[in-house]
Amino acid sequence: MTDLATRVAPPHVTALRRAAPALLGYAAVRALGLLVLVVWSAARGKSAYTLLTARWDALWYTRVAELGYGYEVRLPNGDVHSNLAFFPLLPWLERLLHTLTPLSYADAGFMVSLFASLAAAWGIFAVADHGYGRRAGVCAVLLWAALPVGIVQSMAYSESLFTALAAWSLYAVLTGRWVIAGALAALAGLTRPVGLAVAAAVWTACVVSFVRDRSVDAASGARAVGSAPGSTDGAPMTSHAPRPTTGAYVLPRALGMLLAPLGAAAYVLWVGHRTGQGPLGYLDVQAGWRNGFDGGYAFARFVADKFTSFPSALAGVGLIVGVALVIWLYVIGVRQRQPLPLLVYTGVVVTLALCASSYFGSKPRLLLPAFPLLLPLAVALAGLRASRFALVTGLLTVTAAVYGAFWLNGSGPP
Repeated sequence: MTDLATRVAPPHVTALRRAAPALLGYAAVRALGLLVLVVWSAARGKSAYTLLTARWDALWYTRVAELGYGYEVRLPNGDVHSNLAFFPLLPWLERLLHTLTPLSYADAGFMVSLFASLAAAWGIFAVADHGYGRRAGVCAVLLWAALPVGIVQSMAYSESLFTALAAWSLYAVLTGRWVIAGALAALAGLTRPVGLAVAAAVWTACVVSFVRDRSVDAASGARAVGSAPGSTDGAPMTSHAPRPTTGAYVLPRALGMLLAPLGAAAYVLWVGHRTGQGPLGYLDVQAGWRNGFDGGYAFARFVADKFTSFPSALAGVGLIVGVALVIWLYVIGVRQRQPLPLLVYTGVVVTLALCASSYFGSKPRLLLPAFPLLLPLAVALAGLRASRFALVTGLLTVTAAVYGAFWLNGSGPP
């Protein structure tokens, strides 16, 4: 009986227990956000559930889930909005859930995002806990939940699903689970175009790991060659042979590198074949939405135009402050020596978000997966006394709830 009572819990159970405070805190923050949204929407005669599941991109995803690819809208100015711009993993999951349950496609999209957001919160906790401890992990999750655009995490959008896959892929990288990291990166690449960031992080980690192992082997061999039998360093003459652990990890790392870009590459090549435009066909699809990569020129012009009148100049100042804050947090991450895979991932996400040439109002939403930016703030928040910690997190939660309801009932995410 004693043995049964003291039996060690399975690793996944132990991990869930460790993450429980973060997940409960995340659920509480998002529940308040949804409650405020419901009340605000009702006061304006709108349906909060419709805003979450049947507006903007959510409609495009459910249409792909229901009818497949091939739908497009031709605008009077000649632009063509094709649903090929939307990556397939979310609509695949919507279709699967719709097939297995009585849920509509929109309901399925909401449920996928709901569970994916919890998985994302757990993954963010795992990454932060691995590097900075449990308290910082809880703080990172609470900060992510209480972002001003955090309401998107509860929408039938792909941000939560992508962030979950990205966070767990990065955690697998940090803990040396190369095949899992590559597989999750491939799924992330089937979710959003920014899946490139996850693949880049996996490749960077694998290459650095290969180089480090070769350096260690070379150093070990040099020490062995310079040691005579019976030397005081205790190294045997055969120590110059390759370490057995090095060869054992070559195949998993190579497989992880192979898997990581497959999802994004497969979809982009399929779109090129479908459109008859070749490997660059997906870029033509994006061009139909007036979306592309111009190094941030269009966004800079958009910000500059805000200063042509006084009321809009305030928005321009806010945009500049926001961009500066993002860059500052990234620099702090570099100075704090965040793991290189996190820096690579964040750098690619931020670059693609800020340097896209269209949908400027979506940039805060596009930055949502860049959760490593929050790690310096999480570390600082973890060091506060309990009273200040409660005050700061409470203010952030209320602000996010109010802003999310206001934003979604207004311009909202395009």
